[in-house]
Amino acid sequence: MGGRLTRVFRTFNVESRARREISKEKPTPAPRHPTSRLDELADRPEIQEEIYRKDDRLLTLLKDVYVESRDPPVRVKDGGGEHLPCKQEEKRLTKLGHLGDLDVKKVPKGKISIVEALTLLNNHKLHPQTWTAEKIAVEYSLELKEVNSLLEFFIPFTVQEFPKETRKAI
Repeated sequence: MGGRLTRVFRTFNVESRARREISKEKPTPAPRHPTSRLDELADRPEIQEEIYRKDDRLLTLLKDVYVESRDPPVRVKDGGGEHLPCKQEEKRLTKLGHLGDLDVKKVPKGKISIVEALTLLNNHKLHPQTWTAEKIAVEYSLELKEVNSLLEFFIPFTVQEFPKETRKAI
């Protein structure tokens, strides 16, 4: 309904409005600024002739030029504290989860997969005396400082199921 109403107002008196716009005086464009340099070159034919004329002396000198380029020898810069990644990183086999083919098979030492992270966090939460930070660091080839940070700042979720009687009370 709204579309019909707007279409009526849009098409109302279209022809007379179009004629009125067409019959209006066109605005005169602003005057162009005279550029002295370009106008000067265009007016003087001897300068134009000098520009387009070939100079044989310069042409022969140009033909005599021979350029031979060589790349400088490649130097390896010593980056100081920066270490370039090694192609042969030391890897370890992961403790595989339940996803089979989708699980990551090999992880670089000092890192863990998502499945392993969730597993070790859950093990530590359920049995903190058995799964201490030192044991986790040895088991997963991690640094003790990183394991302590991981256990301090990441806590896995717990799923709580309420009995049917208390669901209505909640």
